[in-house]
Amino acid sequence: MGLRVGETAPAFSARSDDGRAVELSALRGRWVVLFFYPKAGSMGCALEAGRFESSLPEFERLNATVIGVSTDTEASQAKFRQKCSLSFPLLPDGDRQIAAAYGVMGGLMKVFGRSSRQTFLIDPAGNIVHHWSRVNPLRHATDVLAELERIQQRHNAG
Repeated sequence: MGLRVGETAPAFSARSDDGRAVELSALRGRWVVLFFYPKAGSMGCALEAGRFESSLPEFERLNATVIGVSTDTEASQAKFRQKCSLSFPLLPDGDRQIAAAYGVMGGLMKVFGRSSRQTFLIDPAGNIVHHWSRVNPLRHATDVLAELERIQQRHNAG
């Protein structure tokens, strides 16, 4: 059974491909966009990551941190970062612990040792407030921004 909206996001602590320590609990007080992608450097992943990169000023304005995760090696992630000029953390999850905790290793992707393309929006208290189980890489960053703004507006109005 997968994670549900309203549940506490599974804790993780990892080192990004560029050496940054990334710990979910250290990001309390910020929104977190945790997006899983199957293979660093593939066309869909490059499109999706590039759109997140170009939208980083908007995410920052909304007090949100973007983090990418795949089961690729640190070297593959580093090559992907350089190829796509990415500045946000990319977490190599070779042992698949983060992917397993978030339930993104199902179906055929599990056979290939890859996570499926899914995203979790985590609120400043560490709870999952939205889950995208199907993602269109071309418009996903825009979809996430729109949902984040909608949730924040609803929260501020209430």
